[in-house]
Amino acid sequence: MKAAILALLLMLPAAAQAADSATNPQFTAARAALNNALNRQPPPRRARNVILFIGDGMGINSVTAGRILAGQTRGRDGASYQLSFETLPYSGLSKTYSADKLVTDSSNGISAIMTGVKTINAATGVDDSVTGKDCPSALKGRIPTLAEQAARAGLATGVVTTSGITDATPAGAYGHTTFRGWRADADLPPEAPAAGCIDLARQLVEAPEAIRLDVAFGGDLNNFLPSGTGEGRRKDGLDLTATWLGYDHARLVRDAAGLAALDTRTPGPVLGLFAGGDLPSAADRPDTVPGLAAMTATAIDLLSQDPDGYVLLVESAAIDKWHHQNNAYRALTEVDELSKAVQVAMERTDPRDTLIIVTADHSHGLVLTAGSGRDEPVLGLVRYHGELQTDGNGRPRTTLSYATGPSGPKEGTASAIPDQATVLAKDYRQPALTYMTSAQHAGEDVPVYARGPDSDLLTGTFESNYIYQVMAHALDLDARLQDPAVRLDSGDQEHTDGRQ
Repeated sequence: MKAAILALLLMLPAAAQAADSATNPQFTAARAALNNALNRQPPPRRARNVILFIGDGMGINSVTAGRILAGQTRGRDGASYQLSFETLPYSGLSKTYSADKLVTDSSNGISAIMTGVKTINAATGVDDSVTGKDCPSALKGRIPTLAEQAARAGLATGVVTTSGITDATPAGAYGHTTFRGWRADADLPPEAPAAGCIDLARQLVEAPEAIRLDVAFGGDLNNFLPSGTGEGRRKDGLDLTATWLGYDHARLVRDAAGLAALDTRTPGPVLGLFAGGDLPSAADRPDTVPGLAAMTATAIDLLSQDPDGYVLLVESAAIDKWHHQNNAYRALTEVDELSKAVQVAMERTDPRDTLIIVTADHSHGLVLTAGSGRDEPVLGLVRYHGELQTDGNGRPRTTLSYATGPSGPKEGTASAIPDQATVLAKDYRQPALTYMTSAQHAGEDVPVYARGPDSDLLTGTFESNYIYQVMAHALDLDARLQDPAVRLDSGDQEHTDGRQ
C-alpha cells in the first residue's frame, strides 16, 4: 500500500509537490541564526568597561513598534528589521516593580539597577527604609551607586542623557534622595536643607573628587545657574557651572559645535549642558543640539583614556516623555535614536573587554493591535492592502493605541474619526482608553539585551536589581574595593558637613 502511494505521488506534476524549505529565505535566515548561535563562544568573566543603556519607558511593544518604524523609515520591511541592540547575543526579562508599588517610576527603576536595592517610587540612591520627601530618612538610607563604587576603585565614570542631567534616570548614577523632584534648590522644601539635604544639581557638581563623574552630558542648564541671569532658577545664587570649572582641567560645553570640538585625549572632567531643560526630540532637534549617538561617541572617547576602564550610563529619555503624551511618532523615533547610540558603542568597543547592556527602567501602555498588512505604516490606520479595517462601530482605528493618557475620551466630548493623513502627522496623539493628563507607566517585564563579559548571566527572568550584580561581578568590584590601595578619603561617602 505504501509503495502504491509513493508511486502516485511521484506521478503528480511538479507544481503539486511540496515546496523546498531549504531554498526559502525565511528558512535559510533562521538556519544561519542557528549556526551563529552554535558557533558562539562563551563570553569572558571580567570586564574592563561597562556601558548601560536605558531606553526610558521602552517595553516590549515599544521595541517592536520602534523596530517596525525604523525599518519602514528606511524603506525596508519593518516587521523583519533589526535594531542594533536586537543583534546582541544574550537577552532576558527584568521585573521592574518597586518596593512600594506594582508599577515603578524611573527613580526606583534606575536605582535598583545602579545600587542593587529596590526602593520606593520617586526615590533614588537609597534603600527601602526611606519615607518619601523626608530628608533624614534619605541620609540614613543612602546606598552607594555602581558609578560611585567604580570611581572609588579607580575607573572613569560618565552619564549621557537626552533629558535634563538632574532627571530621574541620570541621577541614578550619582544622586541620593527620597524625592526625584528636588533637582535645584528652588525645589526643596525649607525643612530639607535645614536637615542637611541638597539638590541633585549640587550633588552632581559638589560630589567629592573620589566619586565625582568624569563626564556628564544632557540638559538642565537652568538648574545650575542662579536666577536673575535670564537662564537660571537657583535661589541660592550659586553658579554651579563656575564651581565645575574650578576643578583641575575641567571643561564645560554648551552646544553641538562645542562637543564636536572637544579634544577627547585631554584629561579632565567635562560637563555638557545643551538645553535649559530636556533636550528636544530627534524629530525637532536643531543643529545646535547634539544627538544621543554623538554624545555617546564623545563620552566613550573621553572615558577610554582611563587605563583602568570606565562605567557609562546612557539614557534615551524621550521615549518615555513622548509616550506620556501619547505621541507614538516621537517616542518611537527615540527608540531608533537609542539603536544608533548602541551601534556607536558596539563599533567603539571590544566585546572581549566591554559589557554592553540595553534595557528599560519600566514599560508604557502602548498597544500594537492586529489588522494591518505588513505593507502598511505602523503609525497609520488599520488597513489591509489599503482597505480600512474598522472597529465594531464601523469607524477607522489606529494600529497603535494607549491604555491611558491625554488623548483618552474626556467626559462630554466625542472622539474624532481620524483619516490617514491625520494619524501619520508627527504631532498626532494615538487614542487612549482612559483619559489622564499624562499616560501612566505599565508594569510588564522589560527586555534586557547584552554582549561582552558576563553577558550570558543576563538570561531568563530576573529582578531589576540583579542587573547591578552582573555589572559589579563583571568589573570585579568586590575585589577592587577590598584592595589596600583603594582608600576612603575623608568625606568620600558624604559631604564633609554631613549633607546628603
